[in-house]
Amino acid sequence: MDELKPTPPNSSPLTPIGFLERAATVYSDCPSIIYNSTIYTWSQTYQRCLKMASSISSLGIKRNDVVSVLAPNIPAMYELHFAIPMSGAVLNTINLRLDPRTVSVLLRHAQPKLVFVDYQSESLIAEALSLFPVNFNRPLLIFITDDSDPIERPRSFRNGFHGYYEDMVLNGDSDFNWVRPENEFDPITLNYTSGTTSSPKGVVHSHRGIFIVSMDSLIEWSVPKEPVYLWTLPMFHANGWSYTWGMAAVGGTNICLRKFDAAIIYDAIRKYDVTHMCGAPVVLNMLCNVPDGRTLEKPVNILTAGAPPPAAVLFRTESLGFVVSHGYGLTETGGLVVCCSWKKKWDRVPAAEKARLKARQGVKTPGMAEVDVIDPETLKSVSRDGKSLGEVVLRGGCVMLGYFKDPEGTSKCMKNGWFYTGDVGVMHPDGYLEIKDRSKDVIISGGENLSSVEVESVLYTHPAVNEAAVVARPDEFWGETPCAFVNLREGVKEKPTEKDVIEFCRAKLPRYMVPKTVVFMEELPKTSTGKIQKFVLREMAKAMGSSKMSRL
Repeated sequence: MDELKPTPPNSSPLTPIGFLERAATVYSDCPSIIYNSTIYTWSQTYQRCLKMASSISSLGIKRNDVVSVLAPNIPAMYELHFAIPMSGAVLNTINLRLDPRTVSVLLRHAQPKLVFVDYQSESLIAEALSLFPVNFNRPLLIFITDDSDPIERPRSFRNGFHGYYEDMVLNGDSDFNWVRPENEFDPITLNYTSGTTSSPKGVVHSHRGIFIVSMDSLIEWSVPKEPVYLWTLPMFHANGWSYTWGMAAVGGTNICLRKFDAAIIYDAIRKYDVTHMCGAPVVLNMLCNVPDGRTLEKPVNILTAGAPPPAAVLFRTESLGFVVSHGYGLTETGGLVVCCSWKKKWDRVPAAEKARLKARQGVKTPGMAEVDVIDPETLKSVSRDGKSLGEVVLRGGCVMLGYFKDPEGTSKCMKNGWFYTGDVGVMHPDGYLEIKDRSKDVIISGGENLSSVEVESVLYTHPAVNEAAVVARPDEFWGETPCAFVNLREGVKEKPTEKDVIEFCRAKLPRYMVPKTVVFMEELPKTSTGKIQKFVLREMAKAMGSSKMSRL
């Protein structure tokens, strides 16, 4: 069969942009986007994206140029996930809650030719650009406004802006022949990591990789045709775990929210009959802590990832009527590549055990080639005993092309045929992976490696604890000891003391894992996607100096 080779009919590049083209035919009159009083159908969304892609091209944007977006979960943000790649450009969504200095750093690194800016981020972009060196090329700016904007905007260009988003849609060519990738490994997105380690990296994904992870995520979560999807996960965070494109593949209705809290989420679920939503564990925690204790009229599927969720939080969320699925992925994988695929026999176990099983990250998704936990010294798989720690490694079609302008960083994590995640985990006897920590968050106390995540899971079972994070504090005898940072639930009548929390942990953990220090905080430092910034807490613990605890 050596004479059989790839040919144009069987090797057309994979791209998730085709999902929108198909949706315009299959789901033409079905709602694609609902936002306040705005409702679009899939046919209208396709036409709007074609026109926008045409207008982007008319500004001189060429294949593989970077186009950035600073916007919340609004229709324009969703449309630009298609329109920018349809122009041949590379989509770069920027976390709009970052400070101006960081946004300036990212823009100078990405060097976009064009930036779309939501009206609420006007001052942010102005300050970020003011930090540019004098001779550094500045991008064109396009202003996004909508029916939430309380200000009547002038029609003339203003404050360095080149034009308005809706004008570009209006004036675009609906017959535009969108720019298809020449090769499925052509870049489609440039995403910056969330900054939990204080040094964001630019992650580049291909059309092929995003196609695979989008389809893979739909299959693993068993998403049916025409779901009603509530956007509580920021689209700027790994492109909403690629469900931006995935919803077009199944003709879903995208319920967009400019901002949200628990009350808004519950109201939207009821108003739109929401079936699916995603969120980091912090969102689950938010839903569990509504003062009036709401429960759902109908089950809602919620997919959580981003940090290992404590079993106690999963238990509370499901008791409200949510059906929680749990997965694992990174910005470098474009979405979830490990999911806790549920077994029917687990339905019969007690609720607490069910939550414990669901807290594990799980097994590789159908589209991933391999997932393993290896010993970093021997490079061999660790024992499947649920105890032996190793680094989580991955390989598969949706792993990033590499870090933008960072060949050294790319080579450090892409080696020996694997992508090294930097996460520490164990493999259970049944083949299910469980993340125990980030490699930098493992605490070495008296020569013992202990998982901060395990300690946090116990802290979350304390009835007064709302959030918890555990990091290493220097210790003159043990080397390091666990230091817990916690904030308490609102309305707690009897606030626990440091001694109370330590005694609570001592009853549930081996002595070497019990926090030696407990710090109560009004709020834990987080990224805008809800990840606790442990590097900030590590610095705080370090600043406390070496602890002088008993050697017993």
